Amino acid sequence: MDLIDLDLVTAVAETGSITHGAARARLSLPSASGRIRGLEHSLGVTLFDRGRRGVALTPAGQVLLRHARSVCHAVGQLRTELDEYVQGHGATVRVQANTAATESLMPAAAVSFLAQYPHARIDLEERASHRIIAAVAERRADIGIVADSVELGRLETRVIRPDPLVVVTLPDDPLARLSRVPYADVLGRAFVALNVDNPLQEHLETHARPLGTQPRYRVRLPSIDAACHAVAGGIGIAILPWYSVRRRVTSGTLAAIPLAEPWADRRLVACFTSDRDLSDTARALRDHLLAQADDKDDIDEPPSGSEQG
Repeated sequence: MDLIDLDLVTAVAETGSITHGAARARLSLPSASGRIRGLEHSLGVTLFDRGRRGVALTPAGQVLLRHARSVCHAVGQLRTELDEYVQGHGATVRVQANTAATESLMPAAAVSFLAQYPHARIDLEERASHRIIAAVAERRADIGIVADSVELGRLETRVIRPDPLVVVTLPDDPLARLSRVPYADVLGRAFVALNVDNPLQEHLETHARPLGTQPRYRVRLPSIDAACHAVAGGIGIAILPWYSVRRRVTSGTLAAIPLAEPWADRRLVACFTSDRDLSDTARALRDHLLAQADDKDDIDEPPSGSEQG
């Protein structure tokens, strides 16, 4: 079994035809047919059911196709990264981060890292924490930055900083006099929300369902900054990560009250399959993120509601 065999199996499976699959794999029909027969013989299984209208994968063929796609994707990534070195660009680090990290951690950290490593690249995507875990476990991302309130499986982790969720409102709101507030107690209020496909919004709605209700939105906005502006304008309350709103709270523009839910008292962690699986560039980025969070300003706890007023 070699890469040509795996590419051929993928092409035949996706076209439903040995003839068309051979053409896509740039092989002659006799060569493609011989390779498939040889592969079936060496594995001791039938990969395709042949019929008048083409071919279809057998259950064994479906198993092989799944692994063939994974291997071919990994080889493609390898070629891309090596080509970047040939072109003088260095390695690309694939990072998936939740909303809190994308808004408050990654912008400054990415700029300082890339300035320090001029031949590196960062491919950053915003995703929900549970989706990031799957992407890292399946090697579709090198590093994930997630809230530790999700199941992390067997991934290795490094704690970056606390990442509590807080209710954000005006300083003269009665909520601002509380030290903590249950999620159920604020669900009757008008909310300022992030866009419907935002990972943080998905997380909040998931935790509202067991309570038999959903937040009532007055407006959905594309960023945390825009949401804070709407809250300051008296449009409604919002639930946001503390580190994305703390400067507005300390300036007196807004108030922040910690949620009294275990899932809201979370930490931001970097996750990866194992240290040895990281490239030198990915390992350097991980360590850079941990160093960035060592600034005392970034590890202050959110004030209680009674301390803000």
